[in-house]
Amino acid sequence: MATPQRLTDPEIQTALGELGGWSLQGNKLHRQFKFANFNQAFGFMTRLALVAETLNHHPEWSNVYNRVTIDLTTHDAGGITELDVKFATKANSFAD
Repeated sequence: MATPQRLTDPEIQTALGELGGWSLQGNKLHRQFKFANFNQAFGFMTRLALVAETLNHHPEWSNVYNRVTIDLTTHDAGGITELDVKFATKANSFAD
């Protein structure tokens, strides 16, 4: 599979405008999700793990009780790509 193309700064800003709750931290898309309890947080991560496998694109993430923190970047491309935006969009849809 070919390495995805790194997004330009204007493309990243456009994506951020469409991705509620996400911010740019360094060279990564960043968001923290908060849930009612650990079970909901872990269920969210489990659903996203299946997305990660489907996209063959895996997040940097952590879980502390009811919080899930996600950082997205495409290491092979040296920055944010459309894969990161797709993953972030799916994460938002699962959190709603």
